[in-house]
Amino acid sequence: MTAPVFLADPGMLDASSPGSRYVLEGQEARHAGVVQRRRPGERVDVVDGAGVRLRCEVADVEPGRLHLDVLERVEERPGAPRLVLVQALAKGDRDEMAIEAATEVGVDEVVPWQAQRAVVVWRGERAARSRAKWCATVRQAAKQSRRAHVPAVAEALDLRGLVARVEAVVAAGGAVVLLHEEAGTPLRDVRVPAAGSDGEVLVVVGPEGGVSDEEVAALTAAGAVTALLGPHVLRTSTAGPVALALLAERLRRW
Repeated sequence: MTAPVFLADPGMLDASSPGSRYVLEGQEARHAGVVQRRRPGERVDVVDGAGVRLRCEVADVEPGRLHLDVLERVEERPGAPRLVLVQALAKGDRDEMAIEAATEVGVDEVVPWQAQRAVVVWRGERAARSRAKWCATVRQAAKQSRRAHVPAVAEALDLRGLVARVEAVVAAGGAVVLLHEEAGTPLRDVRVPAAGSDGEVLVVVGPEGGVSDEEVAALTAAGAVTALLGPHVLRTSTAGPVALALLAERLRRW
């Protein structure tokens, strides 16, 4: 069984190397020592969310502190090209379910999209709270899936902002895939950057009510390609993770 993962803030592991001792503190230490009851001699990993992983052995446990002997330091490179999920806001926490599963699959960034048919609306304080909740969701999902990289959570985009993002990605040689149940091209036939190359692949998923004709026209005019995921219509909570899984295998990230 792989070692459990605990999170440190970016930069906190910079001075750690094999043979040194790292002290895990705060909520993560309490979770390790009190909830999981980690004891001396057990193996754990500490990651900074930016690719650094310390493979450690528990040396001592104190209230709110875990003393760890660093056995190995690994710097994990992110996958290439980058995988980005543009997820429409959805009711019933289905958008959070989508980004949670996408994180487990290996997405590099999630982008909240205020689609025209979305029932949920992010404005003002609610927008800040909701984005913070998305950040917490991907952080916990990365931890559960033993990832060294925590996906970035972008600011929410409306159609104009998304069109600008699509244009920039396409201009840089990337690809943008708009999942649509009436598309004529299967996802497997959509051209994407080669495995290991620079650039991004954006997967755009609409809300439960679907993507409007205006949105389809604007995004395809900006360079997005509509694609059919399969013979069945998936929920907004599952379409993105399924598409990302297929792309991850195709791009040899799996």
